[in-house]
Amino acid sequence: MLKAVFFDAAGTLFEAREPVGHTYARIAARHGVVADDAKVTAGFRRAFSSAPSLAFGPGHDAMKLRAMEREWWRRLVRRSFEGLGAFDDFEAFFDELFSYFADPASWESVPEAQTVLRRLRDEGLRLGIISNFDHRLYRILDGLGLSAWFDSVTISSEAGFAKPSLEIFARALNTADVSPREALHVGDSEHMDVAGARAAGISAALVGPGIGRDCEELENPARIASLASVIKVVQLLRFA
Repeated sequence: MLKAVFFDAAGTLFEAREPVGHTYARIAARHGVVADDAKVTAGFRRAFSSAPSLAFGPGHDAMKLRAMEREWWRRLVRRSFEGLGAFDDFEAFFDELFSYFADPASWESVPEAQTVLRRLRDEGLRLGIISNFDHRLYRILDGLGLSAWFDSVTISSEAGFAKPSLEIFARALNTADVSPREALHVGDSEHMDVAGARAAGISAALVGPGIGRDCEELENPARIASLASVIKVVQLLRFA
């Protein structure tokens, strides 16, 4: 019996209002580095792929944890711009960039998010988030009017483990007081969300434009084109 549905956050419930590489390049230009979006995007992807997990775990007080999160991003952003020029003041650039992505106005909810979350709550399901994000997620969820729908928010920086590690899924399951067979996880990454959830014994749904269509039969993972189809996936799981 399905009792809980977990969601990835960025890329699943909400999106950046403009491409991340464009934002980096746009703000960098105000601080002395002019580079085209493609080069900045390539630098970001290279730096992100080689970075350690954004996962520090319990045992740190709030101020220490926030400082660790910020330093993690500072190093990643610095590496993203290697070979692209010298900043007038890198710290000023990074402060502006970090603040930009903390602002809910820099993000927008997926159009059907509120409707889907309301429907799932009306059906008595527990809802949670499992995300490789930092503490800025709480402010973003509040600002987008999403936080009220969720019973739990599990983020990698606080959990000490990042997706696809099964430990972060296990922590979310424990918080929701459900077993893996009683949960569904919805996300936009085959590696982070689908592989991670399935390794933890949780059913998965991969969502995104062009990924799939409305579900007609139960699959694991379900491949759906929009968040609206989560309702159908849930119905199929509840009556499987």
